[in-house]
Amino acid sequence: MAEVRLRPVGAHAVLIEVETLEAVGGWQDIVRRLVTDGMLPQPVEVVPGARTLLLDGVDAVAVRRVLAGVDAPRPHCAPTQAPLVEIPVTYDGADLADVARLWDMSEAEVIARHTATEFRVAFCGFAPGFPYLEGLSEPVPRRATPLTSVPAGSVGLAGRYCGIYPGASPGGWQLLGRTGVQLFDVDREPPALLPPGTRVRFVEADEQTAPEPHAATPPSPGARNLTVVRPGALTTVQDGGRLGVAHLGVPRAGALDADAARLANRLLGNGEDAAVLETTLTGVALRTSTALTVAVTGASAAVSVDGRPAPWGVSLTLPAGALLDVSPATAGVRSYVGVAGGIAAPPVLGSRARDTLAGLGPAPLAAGDVLGVGPSCGPPPAVDFTVPAPAREVVVLRLGPGPRTDWFGTAGLDALAAARYVLSPSSNRVGARLSGPAVPRLRDGELESEGMVLGAVQVPPDGQPVVLLADHPTTGGYPVIGVVEPRDLPALAQARPGTAVRFVLDRSCFA
Repeated sequence: MAEVRLRPVGAHAVLIEVETLEAVGGWQDIVRRLVTDGMLPQPVEVVPGARTLLLDGVDAVAVRRVLAGVDAPRPHCAPTQAPLVEIPVTYDGADLADVARLWDMSEAEVIARHTATEFRVAFCGFAPGFPYLEGLSEPVPRRATPLTSVPAGSVGLAGRYCGIYPGASPGGWQLLGRTGVQLFDVDREPPALLPPGTRVRFVEADEQTAPEPHAATPPSPGARNLTVVRPGALTTVQDGGRLGVAHLGVPRAGALDADAARLANRLLGNGEDAAVLETTLTGVALRTSTALTVAVTGASAAVSVDGRPAPWGVSLTLPAGALLDVSPATAGVRSYVGVAGGIAAPPVLGSRARDTLAGLGPAPLAAGDVLGVGPSCGPPPAVDFTVPAPAREVVVLRLGPGPRTDWFGTAGLDALAAARYVLSPSSNRVGARLSGPAVPRLRDGELESEGMVLGAVQVPPDGQPVVLLADHPTTGGYPVIGVVEPRDLPALAQARPGTAVRFVLDRSCFA
């Protein structure tokens, strides 16, 4: 086990760190065998990285105990024959000049080097179909502060890798240019254009237009449906999320305030992960086609039916043609509208959730959309829990150990615990960005991309923490100092920009 290190990732994940990409494949085989033999429970996610394998959704202590007694695998050899795919690129990226200065050459020489290199897909991660391409002769540092939005099709460099963004998303890679190829298509087999092992060459192209995104097919109107009268600022369909597909680069998505969504479903007799509507600040208005039972939970908001006040947080039976109006939130950010039978949007990769990072699932609601409703499941059971009111002053986040605590040491942990941060307006479903005192590092340099978990606290070089939320990338290259306890994430999901945030550390867990 000299070449292997088992790093805790909060209480529910373990990162297996090895020395080579081939060893990652070998450990995948070992984990698969241990699960088959009943020695390990099946992880919810198994996510390969450049030099790591993430096991997420496990008892971290128990799994580390099992893996500590396992012999290191034999070298895992990748196939020698693989298809070659050419990717046309328009080299007009925002960071092309910076890369040229870094490499001490002209922009034309950077382009020539990039197009002359044959890359190989080492693994997929970050977003659906995002390829990590090996082959760079010189490493390139990530941006000190990641961009909040990188355009779809962007071709970038980070560390020893080249990557292509399948869709618009946050990112910290240095951007060389853009391509119009479609990297991920759920109707294609396999969905990823560039699966691991694929050889890739880039070809300089003239100006090209990115393809128009596919319009989501609205559910067919039926006897039970809801028509969107007022969509609100951002209202999406959410459920329990996509699990078991992170190795394809597919984020989990799902309701940010999972407790509030489960409460809405419980009030209606639905399964706890049935699809609901998640509003953002400004509410939503819906008209019923037939009698339906609904419930509104989450952020506090006035509720009315045909202009008359209606109770919040209980089940409401609406007649056919009724107008349900959920007003802007008075406290919190996200309200949840559940309906008996659940929202019957077409599932994508096993979930009806809208993934704002990858663009999977039904599009955000627009006026006139018709949402199908599933058959009612029967009378609801007794409700024996509730959810706390949104925090108005300070959100307290309890923190478990991260796999890269050693990048920060005691000084970094002390700084994080002592600081009071403020939730940034640039926060979204991907991550909660915090502004405040910078978290100091013990070491500089780049981290190889590795699997990320819900609640991970990444610290970019600028020292400003980012807490990863439901639509977070499946892999990332900024070190994770700790992982927020899952039970504290709903409070963060309901916090408004400007809310104070502080971390509480159990020092015994960081030993």
